[in-house]
Amino acid sequence: MPSVKQVQVTFDCAEPERVARFWCEVLGYVVPPPPNGFATWDDFHRALPPEERGSWFLAQDPTGVGPRLYFQRVPEGKVAKNRVHLDVRVGTGLVGEERLATLEAECARLVALGAVRERLLLADEDNESCIVMQDIEGNEFCLD
Repeated sequence: MPSVKQVQVTFDCAEPERVARFWCEVLGYVVPPPPNGFATWDDFHRALPPEERGSWFLAQDPTGVGPRLYFQRVPEGKVAKNRVHLDVRVGTGLVGEERLATLEAECARLVALGAVRERLLLADEDNESCIVMQDIEGNEFCLD
C-alpha cells in the first residue's frame, strides 16, 4: 500500500477568501495562481455560476513543504469547539521568558490581523507555554 505523501487542511467557513488571506498572513503562505485561462481569481470566480462564486479559496506554502489549505463556504456557523486545530509553532526550541516574549509578540501581530486571544497556558512539567487564539471566524488555534 502506498504511503500518503501530502495532506491538505480544509476549513469550513463563511468567507473563504477572507479566511484564506488571513491564514496567508499568519503562516507566510501565498495564494496560488488562478486556474489556466484566467488572469485573476476574480475572473475565475465571475466565470462560475452565481451560487458557486466565492465558494472556495486556496492558500499554499511557497516552499511546497507545508500542507495546502483549502477554505470552503458552508451555510452553518461555527457552534462548538474545533475537533482539530493548528498549532502555529513560533516558539520552537525556546523556553521561559524568551518563549513567552516570542509568543506575545506573535500574538500581538495576529490580533492586529483580526485574531482573538483566548488565554495563555503557562508551562508545566509536561508542556511549554502556549497561547490559545481564534482566527477571524472563531476557529481555535494555538501559538506554540
